[in-house]
Amino acid sequence: MRKRVLATAGAVATLTAVVAAGWTVETHRGSPGSSARPSGPSGLSGPSKSAAPDGAPAPSRSPGNKRLRMVNGRAQPPTVRVPESGSGRYAVAKGTAQAPAGARGTTVRYVVEMERGLPFELTDFAKSVHRVLNDPRSWGHGGRMRFVRVDHGPVSFRVALSSPTLTDRLCAPLVTGGELSCRQGVRSVINARRWGTGVPWYQGDLAAYREYVINHEVGHALGHGHEQCPGPGRRAPAMVQQTKSLYGCRPNPWPFPSE
Repeated sequence: MRKRVLATAGAVATLTAVVAAGWTVETHRGSPGSSARPSGPSGLSGPSKSAAPDGAPAPSRSPGNKRLRMVNGRAQPPTVRVPESGSGRYAVAKGTAQAPAGARGTTVRYVVEMERGLPFELTDFAKSVHRVLNDPRSWGHGGRMRFVRVDHGPVSFRVALSSPTLTDRLCAPLVTGGELSCRQGVRSVINARRWGTGVPWYQGDLAAYREYVINHEVGHALGHGHEQCPGPGRRAPAMVQQTKSLYGCRPNPWPFPSE
């Protein structure tokens, strides 16, 4: 993977100006290969095939004899290196996925799409998005809304898994640098590089990081802005830019986490 570093004051000034203009972006950059936990905006690791962090349970074996990495009591998806570019064209997840039985609130229709040429299954990605959005800890908490996936409009937003190159193009004029995710127009653009590897300060919990990035970018589509860490050691709100840093908070994927 090509190494990228956002290091000049000019680039920082550009990003600051863009955000000040009202654009929303999941801002995070750093030095690929770093394993240190950052205290600020820098320090984002690139893709890695390293073992689980110290103290994590040893990998177990699934019935198919494949090794499963366990972190925080959860089997983790494998980390995946993604190409810089895909086809530049999206495939839409076909069919309709209804909200769970008993779900209440305003019905929110959305589409899931994935750039062709990425090393993921569109059906798996669509299932993950639908599960996260309809989790009682997500934006529909307490009967606020219920999410229905469709394959045609009208829709409130589109969740789009995109290569670094396509992410850069769609998010412009935001400075995404092949590493960031964003919400731009009707699309919540999920950078496939982050979907494939997560970030180091999630301590190897890629499953939780994926829940976070869905909730964060869809949160922008629903009108939520960025929030700050409420204090050292406290749980980070979902709208904290946790891909950039935890700012002293603990990682948290959910807008309404269970106590």
